[in-house]
Amino acid sequence: MLKDFKEFIMRGNMVDMAIGIIIGAAFGTIVTSLVKDIIMPPISLLTGSVDFNNLFWVMKKGDATPAGTYDYTTLDQAHQLGATTLNYGAFINTIIVFLIVAFAVFLLIRAINNMRRRAEAPKPAAAPTTKDCPYCVSKIPLKATRCPNCTSELKTA
Repeated sequence: MLKDFKEFIMRGNMVDMAIGIIIGAAFGTIVTSLVKDIIMPPISLLTGSVDFNNLFWVMKKGDATPAGTYDYTTLDQAHQLGATTLNYGAFINTIIVFLIVAFAVFLLIRAINNMRRRAEAPKPAAAPTTKDCPYCVSKIPLKATRCPNCTSELKTA
């Protein structure tokens, strides 16, 4: 059984998968940093630092809510006072972050694909430097006036 397990672990596709997971985790940190440090600051500046996390609906007041209190100002306050809430603002925030992350990944993959296409683009063919001798069909330099193999005199165009 130990031998079978060793064979399973050492298969090429298993090692490839492990490498893919490690690279994926590293790529995830790059995308997280891109969104948090590069994309979100300008968006926060444009939206006036709107935070949807404090948008919630109180389904049931908490037992610790003081008498005469009808409104909770923050989600943390509602939770501290034991209220049951529907946190639709956190859901909206999560959707926005997902869309931003998806767009950032799209931009990164697009840039990588463009670089790959440029690297794989066919190089222009070099101008020919030889021609065939019409008499012996051997390769000779383009500027040759006599074939070095069969010594035939070549016509120049």
